Order: sequence, then structure tokens, then C-alpha cells
Amino acid sequence: MTAQAGGAIPSPSRPADRMAQPTAEVRAARRRLCDLRRALDPRVRVAAERAIRTSLDRLGVFRRGAHVALYLPMPGEVDLRPCVAPARQRGVRIYVPRIASRRGRRMLFAPWTGHAARRTNAFGIVEPGSAAGSRPAVGLDCVVVPLVGFDLCGNRLGMGAGYYDRALRRRRQVDRPWRRPRLVGVAFACQELPAIPVSPWDVRLDFVVTERGIVVPARSRAARNTA
Repeated sequence: MTAQAGGAIPSPSRPADRMAQPTAEVRAARRRLCDLRRALDPRVRVAAERAIRTSLDRLGVFRRGAHVALYLPMPGEVDLRPCVAPARQRGVRIYVPRIASRRGRRMLFAPWTGHAARRTNAFGIVEPGSAAGSRPAVGLDCVVVPLVGFDLCGNRLGMGAGYYDRALRRRRQVDRPWRRPRLVGVAFACQELPAIPVSPWDVRLDFVVTERGIVVPARSRAARNTA
């Protein structure tokens, strides 16, 4: 979805309720954006994913010795699995989300080797079978986040379960300096929204990468303010 095709999601009248019970507009936006990314022509998708992986490399996500969280894609999401083998050859340590508590909506990031035991979680997503070596977000250099939607201010629309917001909640604590990880969202350009309403629990991204390049939200906000 582009700004022309979509339209901003209206802010809910009671923001504190939004995580527990999304508005009809938010649910509709999720469906629309998920349909858009699933409907991409396979050839367009392959080219777009290749461009996204190249931009992630250019951004320095896979620098030697880094601890990087990727994700194992759900249908329609940008597939970053081809990054894993080249990154390992550079000495990058790769992690993926693993649900630590479904009831508490908590997840950690567990090492991903591709050969170790794995399991399928309640959402149908493959994850490491063992929690050994798992880390919280603050133990990583970079977390690459899948997006349902994004805007140019670095706000993200996820699937609504809140796992990433909880995993990254320390960023919202102003009395505790946030040094790492960098938060990099990935999506196809068609998933852009003109504006996403922000709630107290939302965590902004440092960068957004699409097939069109790298979006730096701080610069995007400044450009809008001077327009």
C-alpha cells in the first residue's frame, strides 16, 4: 500500500485499549497489506528481496562478529534466509525469535544454525527447538523486524500480538540509555502507509529497508517538518 492507495490509519479514541483490541481500521489495514504482499508477482518478489538483502548488507547489518536477529518468514513476508549462510561465513552469529511465554507474550532470540532441532510454535512459525544460548534484545547488535506496514517516521504496524514491542520495551525507558541493538524493519515498498498512530507501548525503528532503498526515519521526519 502506498500513501496514494491507502490512507492513514485513524488514531483510536482510547489508545490504551488498542493492543488488546485493535480497531476495525487497524484490522482492515493489516488484511489489506498482507493481501498486497502475498499478491506480488513471484518475479517482482525475487528481485525485491534481492535488493532488500543488498541494502541490509550495505547498512552494515552483517558486519564481522556481529550478533544479529533475523526472523523465519510467515507467508508473504520478506524472506531473509538466503542471508544466513553468507553471514555465518563472515563470523556473524544469527538468532531468530523463540517464544518464551505465550501467556506473557514474551520472546527471546535463540541461536539459529539451520541444523539444530526445531519446532513449530502456536502461530505456525518454525523456531529453534532449544532455548540454549537465547538472548534478550539488549544482548544483540541488530534486530531485523518483519513489518505488516510502516510509515516514514519509523512507526511500524505488526501482526498485533505485541511480542516485538515487549521484547524491545527497554527502549522506551528514558532513564536507561539505549545503545543497542539497532532496529531495522524490512518490508516491500507497497506496505508503506502515510501515517501510523503511535501508542505508549510502540517502539520506533532506526531504519526501514525496502526494495527502493534505506529509509532513515529521523531524516524523513525532518524533511516533512521543513516541507
